[in-house]
Amino acid sequence: MRMQMTPSEAALWRTIRAGQSGVTFRRQYVIAGRYIADFAAPEVRLVVEVDGGYHGRRVVADERRNRALEWLGWRMVRIPSEVVLRDLPSVVAAVRGALVAAGR
Repeated sequence: MRMQMTPSEAALWRTIRAGQSGVTFRRQYVIAGRYIADFAAPEVRLVVEVDGGYHGRRVVADERRNRALEWLGWRMVRIPSEVVLRDLPSVVAAVRGALVAAGR
C-alpha cells in the first residue's frame, strides 16, 4: 500500500471519487485480504488499475492477478499511466463503459 498517489492516479481519482461516476470508488482497496486495487467500486465489483512503468516488468504477475480477481467476480480495467495524463477524458469514458457493462 502506498500513501502517496502518483500524478496519474491523482488525476484519475479527482474524476471518480465521491460518487462523481454514479458509484463509490475506494482507493487502495483490499480484496480477499490479498490484492490491493488502485481503485475499486465494491458495489459493482469493478477494479481500475493505473499501470506505470513498473507494470511493464510484471506482465505475467499482473495477468495472474487479473485472473484471480476475475475468478472472485471482479471486472478489471487496466490503464497505462501515460494515457491517464495524456487523455483523461478517454480514460473516464472507459471507466464509465465498464460501469455500464457492470449494470450501472
